[in-house]
Amino acid sequence: MKANEPLLALIKKYAEQKNCTPAQISLAWVLAYGDFIVPIPGMRSENRIRENLGAADVVLTQKEYTALCAELSKISVYGSRDGKDIAKLGTVPKDTVR
Repeated sequence: MKANEPLLALIKKYAEQKNCTPAQISLAWVLAYGDFIVPIPGMRSENRIRENLGAADVVLTQKEYTALCAELSKISVYGSRDGKDIAKLGTVPKDTVR
């Protein structure tokens, strides 16, 4: 998690600039990629659903999107998102890990 702090800092920076949450800026970035992309965000609670829906109101300009992509390309992401690695964090019930 410590190795991924530069990624989190970048996302937080853009979220603060757009007055939104890091989750919303992340979804807005995916949505800005093209109208053929449909993100499937997590929805563990009603608050999370509302937050995710708010991403539709976050608009990245082409300049912002290009700048964010350029900065992201310089950052290495560590770890994986497979069930076994996520289970190590204690956030996934063991019976759902494949």
